[in-house]
Amino acid sequence: MAAKSDGAAVSVEDDNTPRSLSEPGNPAARPRCSATGGKPYTLLDCCWVLCALLVFFSDGATDLWLAADYYLRGDYWWFGLTLVFVVVPSAVVQVLSFRWFMYDYTEHGGADGSASGSGGCAAAAGGAAAAGDNAFSTKDSDQRGASAAAAGNAANATPVYTSSSLPAAAGRVGTPRRCCTICMWVFQTVLHVLQLGQVWRYIHALYLGAQSRWHSNGPRRHFHWRLMFESADITMLRLLEAFLKSAPQLVLQLSIMIHGNAVLPLQGLSASASLVSLAWMIASYQKVLRDSRDDKLPMSYKAVIAQMLWHFFTIGARTVAFALFASVFQLYFGIFIVSHWCVMTFWIIQGETDFCMSKWEEIIYNMVVGIIYIFCWFNVKEGPSRFRMALYYSVTLAENVALTAAWYTYRGPQTTDSSALVVVCLVACSFALGTFFMLVYYCWLHPDGPVLGSQWGGCVDEGVVGAGGVVGVIDACLTPSQGSQTDMVITSPPRTLPRTKDTGEPVPGERERDRDSCLPVFQVRPSPSSSPALLHRNSSLSRAQEGPVIRIDLPRKRYPAWDAHFIDRRLRKTILLLENTSAVSPRIQYRSSMMGSKEVLEYETTV
Repeated sequence: MAAKSDGAAVSVEDDNTPRSLSEPGNPAARPRCSATGGKPYTLLDCCWVLCALLVFFSDGATDLWLAADYYLRGDYWWFGLTLVFVVVPSAVVQVLSFRWFMYDYTEHGGADGSASGSGGCAAAAGGAAAAGDNAFSTKDSDQRGASAAAAGNAANATPVYTSSSLPAAAGRVGTPRRCCTICMWVFQTVLHVLQLGQVWRYIHALYLGAQSRWHSNGPRRHFHWRLMFESADITMLRLLEAFLKSAPQLVLQLSIMIHGNAVLPLQGLSASASLVSLAWMIASYQKVLRDSRDDKLPMSYKAVIAQMLWHFFTIGARTVAFALFASVFQLYFGIFIVSHWCVMTFWIIQGETDFCMSKWEEIIYNMVVGIIYIFCWFNVKEGPSRFRMALYYSVTLAENVALTAAWYTYRGPQTTDSSALVVVCLVACSFALGTFFMLVYYCWLHPDGPVLGSQWGGCVDEGVVGAGGVVGVIDACLTPSQGSQTDMVITSPPRTLPRTKDTGEPVPGERERDRDSCLPVFQVRPSPSSSPALLHRNSSLSRAQEGPVIRIDLPRKRYPAWDAHFIDRRLRKTILLLENTSAVSPRIQYRSSMMGSKEVLEYETTV
């Protein structure tokens, strides 16, 4: 993806140990992963990927089988529409997937055609990782942005060879590496032409997961990073394909069934596979997104299944209502879909999302999310979402009722009253079941805890309950809000501590009032070992042990957005490069919005 043009800087250097989110005393500390290699890859994870492959093949195979059946029956109009909704979305996704592959396997320098980066880049990163005082950083003079600066780190830094024999060795291995690169390009080209790019990514994810489980700590971290990146790519591609292919295919087949007043077995099979694919990909996307962020608890598979059932029944009710209306009012149905998409897209843009690295990519992303909003809810804005979700489902319920009532009133004579009542009850019961599973997810299976649980009483604050209700309390306790004091997970300072202005100075009179009117909340016992000499020695030891730090001169994107090092592929390449050359995993530092440009928010990655 394109870089955001803000002229930010990225540096890679050895530094002291940053403040970890898992250290004692941090209110946001939640043990998530082992420090050596991330969350262990389990057999359940492997089965989930295999089931995802099964869903992918069943969705595509049933659609192609149905298209062939239409052709043999002489229904060329239905054959053409069914085939278009299979081929066009798949081609779009394959082009995007191949573009990502091209960027991942294209060297910025372009001197030797290496698939994974030049020897000078690796040596430069290795020098920064190995030496305590060595560091390299870049500023993008042509204002290419944070991700371009990350690439500058990896590709444009002056090589620091740790040995005089490295250039010669690089020359000796250049020819085999170039042959492997050519074979990889040919292999990937053939795969994407055959529309099998996602299949290869799933298989590659299985391989990376197995490697991350079988290897020791060092290689395990590297394979875990690559597994997380590959999983993010798969879910993004499959989510896009699901709403470009499965959703319109589902509406089309339901409309054909209602229009013809008959259901062929292949039609029912194709519609069911499309519906399962939609529900599966939304739940899978949310799970991978949460797994990628160290400031969010991971989603259990029970929660994923509950969320899948939630979307399965709500999308089912929505698409049946669409099909009923489209079977009678084809022209008005198209007008309704376009109008709904425009309103939803405007609503999303007005919310000022922050997902992509450039303005135009953000607009395109909002337009795609507008397509998703035609069928189901999809959270794209940080902060409490209860009000926005209630508003969306209220509008959806009203539209479903209006569409179904219009069909019931103007349906054809071939549909009896009893059959029409059964269809209306089907729409109502499906939406009610979806709402039930949504409540099950939020009340009992949400990763942050049950919404109605009593364990959140310690976080309740006046003003928080009144503004956002119970959901607002939970979000305020677990995640940073839009108006938080810093980008750290601590949302606000304690009441007895002096509030500060943006300049960092205490508000006049605030300290005296707090001293006179409030009791101390924390009393820190001085440690006898906190001498300057000992602190300096500990700092030097941590600097030697902790390895490289990647400083990103951008504020960290808040959930539900992906972190920049997952979206920007140049940051990915920098991380993987340092994983190969450093004895320990690199750490990521994002800038804090309330701090100066030289001060950054430090946090440890999930690995």
